[in-house]
Amino acid sequence: MAKERLQKYIANCGYCSRRKAELLIEAGLVRVGDTVVRELGWKIDPEHDSVFIHDERILPHRREVIALHKPAGFITSTHDTHERLTIMDLLPRRIAATGVLPAGRLDLETEGLLILTNDGDLQHRITHPRYECVKEYYVELDREPSRSELDRLRRGIYLPDLDRETSPAELLDLRTAGGRASLRIRIAEGMKRQIRRMFEAIGMTVVYLKRLSIGEVQLGDLPRGEWRPLTEAEIASLDASAPSSTGRSAGTIDRRREAAASPERGGDRPEGASRSSTGGGRRGGSRRSRRRP
Repeated sequence: MAKERLQKYIANCGYCSRRKAELLIEAGLVRVGDTVVRELGWKIDPEHDSVFIHDERILPHRREVIALHKPAGFITSTHDTHERLTIMDLLPRRIAATGVLPAGRLDLETEGLLILTNDGDLQHRITHPRYECVKEYYVELDREPSRSELDRLRRGIYLPDLDRETSPAELLDLRTAGGRASLRIRIAEGMKRQIRRMFEAIGMTVVYLKRLSIGEVQLGDLPRGEWRPLTEAEIASLDASAPSSTGRSAGTIDRRREAAASPERGGDRPEGASRSSTGGGRRGGSRRSRRRP
């Protein structure tokens, strides 16, 4: 078997991302046989070399990549010190034992698509902002947004507690009825509670939130609390993701997807719901200078 870089081997075993493995190596926490390795260019023969981190031997798992429909009320974590239910309680032991970890998070009351994998590199591609992996959400709001509020979301929202601005959001399929509204939103970031905080920043409350897709992987009709393995094509689409040098121009709309019906929560939509295009922003793009709205 051909030799491979030590950090790549550690990531492929699902221990952590390749970048984290590099940090562990530089910190002198990785040992190959009896030799502590601090050089990032070190290569090993996976069939003959033994790799250890904190005296734990690092061995490859069979690669697992699964989609899970997280229900509300479950913590996106592998364990919880307060004895609350976690997403791992939704998986059979044989899957949990492969070392799968969530690639990104959903907060307690948010439901929808999670991808779990024991492939550290793949997890990094899904979660790191430089790869601009687009996530799509269905959002229900406590009131109708104004045109100027929608424009602010398309341009990017300044979040005071982080002293930074989000990338532009793409908005689709706005519907209004009875003083409330729903829409779909696409972002290429994954900050903590980002969707809720973006709407809070413009004076709106998210009353329901569901993630519909990650990259090309769709939640589809997967029931709440259920999981499925990703297809080879879905995994290949995530593997193929690469950092984007340019974002999409503001105002771009995917008309075909806009024409599709939005997902619904707990039954039919209110009678008389209207529908209008909301336009959309770039999927990502370079960070813009900080500014207050």
